[in-house]
Amino acid sequence: MADGPTIQAATVRALKAGTKPKMVLEMVSEVKERHRVPIAVLTYYNPVFRMGLENFFRSASRCGVDGVIVPDLPIEEAQDYKRIAIEHEVDTIFLAAPSTSTRRLQKIVEYTSGFLYLVSVFGVTGTRKEVQEQTVNLIRKTLPVTTRKIPLAVGFGISKPEHVRTIILNGADGAIVGSRFVKIIEKKRENNDEVLEEIKKCARELKKATIRKQSH
Repeated sequence: MADGPTIQAATVRALKAGTKPKMVLEMVSEVKERHRVPIAVLTYYNPVFRMGLENFFRSASRCGVDGVIVPDLPIEEAQDYKRIAIEHEVDTIFLAAPSTSTRRLQKIVEYTSGFLYLVSVFGVTGTRKEVQEQTVNLIRKTLPVTTRKIPLAVGFGISKPEHVRTIILNGADGAIVGSRFVKIIEKKRENNDEVLEEIKKCARELKKATIRKQSH
């Protein structure tokens, strides 16, 4: 429901290729054998529900998943989800939208661990030309609630180094980039080496933009 055209097309390709939730968790395990980095998986709630909460989090924890993002699970329905995730030492990363009130944001922060995913704009995922002024205002509105409690990461429409630089300079702790990487895979998916090289290059450029320059 929140996926733009790029992510939707990737979903169709994945389903046609026979991808299943357990396969994705196994991929996490393979990555963890090579790289010591935290990994969060993003999924809608239906696959989690079908697997069963206990089974899902047991499998996720065993495969090295550090956090789970479920965009369509409201905190009012997340008591068992949160409890079982804690038992398996997996972070529960919840989302806040531009329309989220300060009161509700405080409740979301209580349920969130790892980081808070701040949806920067109304609409669906996808690349955009620039960071809107409302996104900057949203970050500033959210920071008083999250500061010293949970790291704040901003997503939706973040695709360029200048986007990353803007949100970091305005107080966010991280940037979430999805469609930009998916587009690289879509364009070069016939050549794995080219895909990996292009993703590395893109990631380096985005990462470099997170560095806050020290004033002297």
